[in-house]
Formats: sequence, C-alpha cells, structure tokens
Amino acid sequence: MIDIDRAFIMETKVVTAHIPLPLADKIDDLAQRLERSKAWIVKQALTAWIELEEERHRLTLEALADVDAGNVINHQAIQAWADSLDTDNPLPIPNK
Repeated sequence: MIDIDRAFIMETKVVTAHIPLPLADKIDDLAQRLERSKAWIVKQALTAWIELEEERHRLTLEALADVDAGNVINHQAIQAWADSLDTDNPLPIPNK
C-alpha cells in the first residue's frame, strides 16, 4: 500500500501541543484502528478543522457584506413569522 502523504514531497514543520490525556488516548485508539500514525490522525483532524474555520470565516464575511448592502430582514418581522408557525394561519416568509 502506497502512503499518499509520502508520494508528494512538501516542506513540513513540527508543531507541538499539550492535549488532554483522554484526547491523546482517542488519537492512539484511532491510529491503531486505522493502522495509521498518530501524526497522520492529527494532520487529518487539523486539516478538517482549519477548512471548517476558513469556511465559517468566509460565510461571516459574506453575511457582513450583505448587512453593509442592506440585504437584511427586520428582526421583528422574523420573530412574528416564527411565532406564527404554531398557529392555524402562519404568516408568509418575510422579504426584504
């Protein structure tokens, strides 16, 4: 089995972190179960978390741009709509 990580040569940097023992145990367990190194497990987890945070940041900037452009709906209109969902005559979804 070819290790894809070794198929591509890239510069790396060692990063150390103190983590709680229960988390370290989970990393050990995953590494053993997946037959991967602990470094591979940590790299995968960190990569996924960074991608998630980058997407969250992008969406935040997009939302702030919408606010700056006036693309917002009044809070009271949203609240009235949400409250009406439990009634026999729900309000239509508010528009800008």
